[in-house]
Amino acid sequence: MAKTTPLEFIRQVQAETKKVVWPTWKETWMTGVMVAIMTTILAIFFFGVDSAFSAIVGQLLKLAQ
Repeated sequence: MAKTTPLEFIRQVQAETKKVVWPTWKETWMTGVMVAIMTTILAIFFFGVDSAFSAIVGQLLKLAQ
């Protein structure tokens, strides 16, 4: 495999960067909103699961006394 010179590497990086399709403002905004919604839903879910396990462990500890 032939070695690539630093100058050739930079040219290749620039060529690949020109191929990148950046998201529009609307796509970025919608993705951010979806991330916020999913994070909120998961936070509520894990809060509920944690509360349920906490209550179960609390009841088991009361029985053990």
